Amino acid sequence: MFEFRKTGHLQRQTVLLRAWVAGLFALVCLLLLAGRLWYLQIERYDTLSARAEQNRITIVPVPPRRGRIIDRNGAVLAQNLRDYTLTVTRAQVQDDIDDVLDRLGELVYLSEGDRRRFMRLYRQSGRYAPVLLRNNLNDIEASWFAVHAYRFPGVNLEARWVRNYPRHESAAHVLGFVGRISEEDQRNLEETGQMGNYRGTSVIGKKGVEKTWEKALHGRTGVEELEVTAGGRPVRELSRTDPVPGSDLELSLDIGLQQLAEAQFSGRRGALVAIEPHTGEVLAFVSSPSFDPNLFVDGIDVESWRKLNESPDHPLINRPLYGTYPIGSTYKPFVGLAALEMGLRSARELVPDPGYFELAGQRFRNAGGAVYGPTDMHRAIVVSSDTYFFSLGAQMDVDALHDFAQQFGFGQITGIDLDGERRGVLPSRAWKRKAYKQREQQHWYQGETVSVAVGQGYNAFTLLQLAQATAVLANDGVYMKPHLVRRIIDPLSGRFNYPVVGPQYTIDLKPDNLRVIREAMVDVVRKGTARRAFDGAPYQAAGKTGTAQVYSLRGAKYRAHSVDERLRDHALFMAYAPVEDPQIAVALIVENGGWGASVAAPIARTVFDYWLDPDRTALRRARLQIEREAQGDPAQPAAAPGRPELDPAPDDEGEAPEPAPPPDESLAPGDGALEENP
Repeated sequence: MFEFRKTGHLQRQTVLLRAWVAGLFALVCLLLLAGRLWYLQIERYDTLSARAEQNRITIVPVPPRRGRIIDRNGAVLAQNLRDYTLTVTRAQVQDDIDDVLDRLGELVYLSEGDRRRFMRLYRQSGRYAPVLLRNNLNDIEASWFAVHAYRFPGVNLEARWVRNYPRHESAAHVLGFVGRISEEDQRNLEETGQMGNYRGTSVIGKKGVEKTWEKALHGRTGVEELEVTAGGRPVRELSRTDPVPGSDLELSLDIGLQQLAEAQFSGRRGALVAIEPHTGEVLAFVSSPSFDPNLFVDGIDVESWRKLNESPDHPLINRPLYGTYPIGSTYKPFVGLAALEMGLRSARELVPDPGYFELAGQRFRNAGGAVYGPTDMHRAIVVSSDTYFFSLGAQMDVDALHDFAQQFGFGQITGIDLDGERRGVLPSRAWKRKAYKQREQQHWYQGETVSVAVGQGYNAFTLLQLAQATAVLANDGVYMKPHLVRRIIDPLSGRFNYPVVGPQYTIDLKPDNLRVIREAMVDVVRKGTARRAFDGAPYQAAGKTGTAQVYSLRGAKYRAHSVDERLRDHALFMAYAPVEDPQIAVALIVENGGWGASVAAPIARTVFDYWLDPDRTALRRARLQIEREAQGDPAQPAAAPGRPELDPAPDDEGEAPEPAPPPDESLAPGDGALEENP
């Protein structure tokens, strides 16, 4: 009996103990839960609340519409068209991405290149950032996918703006093109603090005006705040900040003049630049051959790139800006003006021309063996007497000629609003010391100045520099910066700004000396080497023909038919018109074209006839009057947004010539510019 009671008591104690342990355990668990709840709800409230809000709300960038590019008359040169695209948002994809692409490929064509590019971008993108999979879907493809879209969560059919160049190859080197943002572009945007403004944007300016004026053209990216589910599916729009479209750019180009000039180069290699002397506005800018910038918008295909890159005509090179040439006799008016300003020779001083100039036992001959007899500066320019300028070069100091010529823009960065401009070579003693490493090659020989004085030798200028120098000469020595963007048009208000106003400087030139050179250039057109090209013109032009050697003749007689086509002489011409009130200045080169008078001058005549047509002139004046009335006071327009600083950077040094003759060839006969007889 006693044992039974003892056993029952122990059992009750055991049960009670177990109850206390269980209760204590439950209490500890409740305390832990309460502590965890306190920690999450109070201690970590701000952090977790913000994280939950981030999971609930996503910020989607809204890319802006890129600004248009138009010519001075409103003709569209670059525009935006609607395009269907397929994009993928990682947060919304439920299946394996490779499987999604395989199934999607049964509905819409996906090339291997499309898949590789997409996977690279897909791995780098955020969860909610849409990644481009395929663009340029036609209406049938877009409709077919729309029917089956329910099978592909996370894959979206979207409409976007795509850049288009309706003129195709026309003015391609001016416009440039846009292309996909590369890793290098991303680094540059991050370094300049602009990456945030390019969220959601897939293209950026790569060349030409598209690149130089990228900041103004791109605009400002907007944002859209969306509420999403845990799986990333949009529920509703919470707020939106609309993007600001890019500014429209009105170029100074006249597309009619541009296409007319381009047609003159059909099947030829060369360049032409036309400038309005009083404003510096570039009216035509031709680089032949050209290319279609539409090829680059979404990435050029391999075959098209191979054709462009491997072409012996190098269509991708911007010839007026990047190509450097000896400019031959077109340099003579500037050399003559330098001699007059320096007092080395008077305008009426007669110099014997027996058909050659002799220096240190070497003879420098006139083109074609012509003999002009006693010649003054006027006649020397009209008939293009090499002997006269050979002798003038022997009197001149190359550094003095360098300092004078650089004021006109030779061998200098002009500051035009395009990327990739080359300085070229305006030779001087300092330049040669820097260009050559061996001491014996660094010495300057007087015979080298003889060659330089006729536009040959080490001279290597861009066509833009020659056109700019011609415009400055026509404008009484007033230097206006050459520019392509005439006005920037605000996309919201429609107001516009002028990016360039006022001259940069004025060259101090004696009016009598200018008159001597101009009268000679008038007679070049009236009765000299260019008379046939301008016969019957209703206006009076002033110009100078030129023919520049591609290689040294070493005393041999030049025969065009006996040398390779790409070794034949370059044909050049520079001119402005009308003489009494210059409205256009032109410089052009036809590579390996031969005589400047017979090949280059007729092209300039065609350009002048178009621009100086009375009806077109009257229409331009009427438009200009309307602009002035709308602007109020156009003399002091506001600065342009996004305009880069492109001031000229004069420098005594330049790039090495391509190719440069060694010093022992500096006195070789035939180094002078070739020129046809009148």
